[in-house]
Amino acid sequence: MLIAHEQEQSSISLLAEVSRTVNNEEDISKVLRLVLFILSEHMNMLRGMVTILNRGTDEIVINESFGLTEEQSQRGRYKVGEGIIGQVVETGKPAVVPRINEEPMFLDRTRSRSREKKEELCFICVPIKAGTEIIGTLSADRRIPTPSADGTAKKAKAEETRKDILQYYVDLLSIIAAMISQAVRLKQLDAEEEYQPARHRQPHPQPQTPVAPIARLDDEFEEEFMEIERPANIIGNSKPMISLFRMIDKISRTSATALILGESGVGKELVANAIHFKSLRAGKPFIKFNCAALPESIVESELFGHEKGAFTGASALRQGRFELANGGSIFLDEVGELSLPIQAKLLRIIQEKEFERLGGTKTIKTDVRIVAATNRNLEEQIREGSFREDLFYRLNIFPITVPPLRERKTDILLLADYFVEKFNSLNHKGIRRISTTSIDMLMRYHWPGNVRELQNCIERAVILSEDNVIHGYHLPPSLQTAESSGTPYTGDLQQKLDAIENEMIIEALKRTKGNMSKAASQLGLSDRIMGLRMKKFDIDYRKFRT
Repeated sequence: MLIAHEQEQSSISLLAEVSRTVNNEEDISKVLRLVLFILSEHMNMLRGMVTILNRGTDEIVINESFGLTEEQSQRGRYKVGEGIIGQVVETGKPAVVPRINEEPMFLDRTRSRSREKKEELCFICVPIKAGTEIIGTLSADRRIPTPSADGTAKKAKAEETRKDILQYYVDLLSIIAAMISQAVRLKQLDAEEEYQPARHRQPHPQPQTPVAPIARLDDEFEEEFMEIERPANIIGNSKPMISLFRMIDKISRTSATALILGESGVGKELVANAIHFKSLRAGKPFIKFNCAALPESIVESELFGHEKGAFTGASALRQGRFELANGGSIFLDEVGELSLPIQAKLLRIIQEKEFERLGGTKTIKTDVRIVAATNRNLEEQIREGSFREDLFYRLNIFPITVPPLRERKTDILLLADYFVEKFNSLNHKGIRRISTTSIDMLMRYHWPGNVRELQNCIERAVILSEDNVIHGYHLPPSLQTAESSGTPYTGDLQQKLDAIENEMIIEALKRTKGNMSKAASQLGLSDRIMGLRMKKFDIDYRKFRT
């Protein structure tokens, strides 16, 4: 139960904050420091270290740390295979020390644990990889008190629980190690560049030795992170989005008809844009048409054009969308809304590349790539008789499914940050960050309206914010329900007020780095009242000290 509870309450919020830090912060050293600080908050980590392997010296050194003095960090140097950290670099496998006093391989080279109860202190170390190469480690100290239990069976169960907790943290740190690997690689290359000139000044320099492997591994790094040319108009780093980018890459190089599937609000039009502008037709027209936006009587004229006098009000010849798109692409959004007669004409264009204007007899040839999209189940429509089966098979040559937002939750904060910047500019606001409570609410919500709904939520929050921070109470009521937040709702006004007060105190403590007096002053409270409020909400100011 403890593992399940910690996973549910902490994992999503922790990974979201790390992802946001890695993607938004340009200073690489600051990225690693912030990640360690976030780990300390969420994991009750006493000490944390990012070590980096210098391939020029074969030495593993502490690059960034939390909970260590500068002097202690300087002492943390290891050779490959030496101690737990050296062993992890050598084997590429995570290591767990349940009790550091029982592990002879644990060297405590930093000498930072002399005053700790070592029987309660565990040490977790995971490798940081670039491709298949080990480039460093991420490690953490955490105190897990030994449960007092009478009887052999109870002691065994307590040990099993401890083992499960440690495995949970191994999995969590392994994910974070993968997220920071790009930053660590860059730090490694910087360290090796500093080392190279010093080597060259030796009596017997060997300049070629370090240069070749660095260049080769740098190429591997480029391959790994630049393999997919991501569309500039689509935001996402999650696994479903990487798969989508691969599909876009494949289809855009051809002239094949594409069918984009997905729920309303997922960004099907953005995918259509990416397909066209990455194709050989990028310099040609890209015409968009929403099949559900106009009455059926007008749709035929809009798509295929009409001759003068074809119907009342047709005072001049008009070219249709297919004629205007000749040589380029046409995007038919909500293609499932087309009537059966227009579907027949669309089928002819796909098969024969020709059509006639409404009221005309002249056959017009056209070379158009069709990209269609729908949020409907076309196979179900075929069974109901409202969509032609032969047209479906013509459109369904290369189907692309855009994942809903609930299946790519790691992208939520990337999108939220993008929308904050967008609406900051449009509304002349200066929102600097999103509060932890708001992040939790964004991550827990199921987003039935997908990216479009998220965009509307952030726009509302940006407009409502008065202190350049998006708080939970700025988000729409739909995100604050019992179902979305996972908290029981009693209908008590005081409960709602307490939640807002709790969030405001936490935000003030974050701003003042745990200084209670400054936080109280910012909130307009006396030190005594501040102390009473913190006791009421069980807030520990020490958690916010850097």
